[in-house]
Order: sequence, then structure tokens, then C-alpha cells
Amino acid sequence: MRTVLVILFDGVQSLDVTGPMEVFAGAEQYTPGTYRISTASLDGAPVRTSSGLTLVPDHPLADTPTPHTLLVPGGQGTRHPAADVVDWLREHGPRAKRLVSVCTGAILLAEAGLLDGRRVTTHWAYCDKLARDHPSIDVDPDPIYIRDGYIATSAGVTSGIDLALALVEEDIGRDAALTIARHLVVFLRRPGNQAQFSAQLAAQTARREPLREVQQWVSEHPEDDLSVENLAARARLSPRHFARAFRTETGMTPGRYVDRVRLEHARRLLEDTSYGVEEISRTCGYGTSEAMRRAFVKALGTAPAEYRRRFRPVLAD
Repeated sequence: MRTVLVILFDGVQSLDVTGPMEVFAGAEQYTPGTYRISTASLDGAPVRTSSGLTLVPDHPLADTPTPHTLLVPGGQGTRHPAADVVDWLREHGPRAKRLVSVCTGAILLAEAGLLDGRRVTTHWAYCDKLARDHPSIDVDPDPIYIRDGYIATSAGVTSGIDLALALVEEDIGRDAALTIARHLVVFLRRPGNQAQFSAQLAAQTARREPLREVQQWVSEHPEDDLSVENLAARARLSPRHFARAFRTETGMTPGRYVDRVRLEHARRLLEDTSYGVEEISRTCGYGTSEAMRRAFVKALGTAPAEYRRRFRPVLAD
């Protein structure tokens, strides 16, 4: 029996709470006796979420023993955390077997001094603040979740479901996680090192129409020759002027943008189709499967075949 305690406070993000709880509750239904889930607020009183939903906790924090898995959700309430909540986390956090945060719950863990020297993530909009306020923490804004020892941190809202599914798979096996994912109508789980952003979201939209057209062209034709020279010709600019203007207006170089679009396109084909790796590599502009493998290992830390194995089972079955 693994006890799971979810901390509640005014201004908490409701999906940060209910998403992981649904995963753990599904695991308990799949294998009874696996998890005992409870919630606690500072004084045991109901809390109001950022969306206006009222949640009634099971216990006050003072009456709650240290759990196996301590989960700290995020939300607007983390902007001005209650000192007593931070103090409780500072005392009980190191005793938990597993310390988990969703979204800006990482801010509470950081305030309690529990993330010093750790590699963590949080919602993309707060990564800079977390790194600035706590320079002893290694903040990575890209992955949807990160495991560093007994501490696991995740990005915004739905990534808490991905992390919870990963923990269930670790605890009681892949079949359980797959069954829960099917019930929740989500993928088995996105790998933790999958980026928080799509290429189009990660880059800013260019102000000038020719550059916006180039961005759209790249997204729709990843298999083409997308060299700076060809893209500059499409924008009717010199290569040097194009490269400088593209970076200024989108926040990344043309080459980086092309790399992200191709990687994202290849990921979707691995997830959603039965095309072979060789065919996907040609379709996405890599040319060879080895070139695509190198791109995947560099960006995601895993080869295309392993990415498909981990990410596609719900559809494959």
C-alpha cells in the first residue's frame, strides 16, 4: 500500500489535483490495495480553486503523517504561499519516499528548500522566475516532466497526468498504466523529455508576411530542401538578411526552427501511423533513418523505435 497525499490550498489549480488523483484512483481500482489517496489543507477547511471550484480536504496537514508519495499541485495560490504550508513541506518533504510537483507546485518545494541542487521543471511561464528566485536549482524549461532522484517535477496542468501514469507504470506495471490511459482517453504517456511546446508555439510568429509564409511553408513541407538559401529565396531576401530577420522576429534561427518542425512531424508519424522509420525519415526531410536517429537521440534522448514503443501502445492495441 502506497499512501498518496495531495496538498490543497486556496488558489490551487483544480486539474493539477484531479488529474493525478484520477490516475492513482484508477490504479487502485485496477489493483486494489495499491494506493490510499487523501488530501489535506492547512487547517482542514475547504479550499477554493483558481477556477472557483470548492474542494473539501480529508484532513488538516497537522494531523497527516508523512506519505509515501507527497504531491504538491500548482496554481495562483503558489504566488504567495502560506508560511505554515512551506514549513510543513520543509519538515515532511525529505521524509517522503517520493516528492512530486505539478506545474507551479515546484515553487512551494523550492521555497521549502527541497529542490536545491536538483534539475527540475515547471510551467513554461514560470521557469525564468523559478531560476531567478532560486539560483541553486537547475531549471529546465523544455521537458514536460523530470525525475531527479526521489523528486519528480512536471510542467503545466495535463503533464501531471503524464507524470502520474509514469509513476503508476513504475509501481505496478505497464498494463495498469495502459488500462488507466485508455479509461482517461489519453496516450499511455508522453515521454518526460518531450517538449512543452510545439515548434510553432515555441517560436514567435514573425511580424512580416514573407517570414510568416516561410514559417507556414516549413511546417507544411518538412521533406523539402529547407536550407537558408532556399528559404531566403522564398522570402525574397538575401540569405544573410533573411537569417538575421528570421531570428529577430521568431526568437530562433531558421535552422533551429526547421529542426524542431521536422522532429515534431516525425514524432506525430511515429505516434499516429504504422509507417516505417525509413519512410518517416524521408517524409520528414532527414533523408536517412540514421540521420533521424541522431536527431531523436540529441533532442529526446531516445531512438525513434524506442520512442514509438513508449508512446504509441494505446493506438497500436
